[in-house]
Amino acid sequence: MKKLFIAMPVLLIGSLAGCAAINHSDKSSADTRPQTLYEARLVNPASGTGLNVTALAQRLEHTDVVVIGELHGHQASHLLQSKLQAALYRQKPRQVLSMEQFNLDNQAAVDAYLSGKTGETEMIEDSGAWDNYRASYRPLMEFARQHGLPVIAANAPASVVRCVGRTGPDYLNRLPASDRAQLPANPFLDTAAYRKKFDVVIADSHSAANETMRERMNNTYQAQLLRDNTMANRILAARAAHPGAQIVHTTGTFHSEEHLGTVALLKQRAPDISVAVISPVVWPVNTNAAPLHSSRHKGDYLYFIQPLPDAFRNAEREQEAMSARFRRPAKNTCQGDSP
Repeated sequence: MKKLFIAMPVLLIGSLAGCAAINHSDKSSADTRPQTLYEARLVNPASGTGLNVTALAQRLEHTDVVVIGELHGHQASHLLQSKLQAALYRQKPRQVLSMEQFNLDNQAAVDAYLSGKTGETEMIEDSGAWDNYRASYRPLMEFARQHGLPVIAANAPASVVRCVGRTGPDYLNRLPASDRAQLPANPFLDTAAYRKKFDVVIADSHSAANETMRERMNNTYQAQLLRDNTMANRILAARAAHPGAQIVHTTGTFHSEEHLGTVALLKQRAPDISVAVISPVVWPVNTNAAPLHSSRHKGDYLYFIQPLPDAFRNAEREQEAMSARFRRPAKNTCQGDSP
């Protein structure tokens, strides 16, 4: 899929975040373990007990913002998002869908589709939708469209994120005033715990031994913050535009688990807002022990899923694929950037 713009390390973040901190000391009955790639087994980490989607929706009825973390492209994550969206709607029909998977500069394309002015393929082309839109996000969009619910394109513009990752946060000063106005005030608001988590993942996946690499990693992190701050700001704007509505936000789990990323910045910007985080935890297929104990901190509620197949077994082929994916375009697109 596309739209992972900020740099190679962010791809690694997405793949590592769902597999970290797994402990096999917790025992669980066989019917708790997911049996297929479509299954997600919900658990209340406080008690260790399972619950179904309806019961979870009932618990979340009065929560202002429900953040459903995902492993991008994982069937179980996307199926759970769709089921929970519908269950939450049954509890509280005043609902707004907010999505990391659309960028704010494509809001008009999303609105045109919701209002019936364009067809699905037109919307996909006009909005720059992710390659897996039809397989993963179509059910969310169609539920919102069928029930007349707003959909918020919550992410920062891809080109801006890319250029911050390439040239640093000062890139925002070179944007036209109209483009800068779309972005939040304090667009690089941060938390120490999030930076620490980011550094740990990067240290595990990519060397930052020299000054050039350290600068690149720091720019990558600033681009990550821009995305998180933008999503937090868009969620708060949606609440202001739709008073009393419950916001359902879908995002990659690194942006939300442990109440970090978007969630931490949302609470900084609006301390009184209530937020619930639902996070995926990978349960390896070669063990019957539930990976619960050291994953309890990942969210208010967890869901167990099977791991996705390995994309590569050959390290050289994996490196070649990453290099090709993140190779700079021939044409320079960032103002002031060196070719």
